[in-house]
Amino acid sequence: MEKITLCGDNCLECPRYLAKTEQELEKTAELWYRIGWRDRIVSSEEIRCQGCSSHKQCTYHLVECTKEHNVEKCNQCVQFPCEKIKDMLKRSSAYEQKAKEVCTAEEYRMLQASFFNKEENLKK
Repeated sequence: MEKITLCGDNCLECPRYLAKTEQELEKTAELWYRIGWRDRIVSSEEIRCQGCSSHKQCTYHLVECTKEHNVEKCNQCVQFPCEKIKDMLKRSSAYEQKAKEVCTAEEYRMLQASFFNKEENLKK
């Protein structure tokens, strides 16, 4: 089973989405800092994720874009893959390289399943 976001992330593999205890949230905040997704170790409240929704700001501006193009998913758009998608995949690739450098094998496996299969997930 999968829960794929507009940017191709798989929530059901994501340590941030799955974290429930204070310890899990703290560990996730430290990992996000190590990878470079945050500029500091943030609070548990800030790192907690309840999933994507239309009221949350999308780092890649895909929520606004899908509304503008009147589609539910990016791959339904006639412009897919657009520059926003190409930029997102490029940024994700850079984060994947960083994760390979700073993560344990288990951490990397989790992140790969969650975030580094975007291109394949976007085509589903």
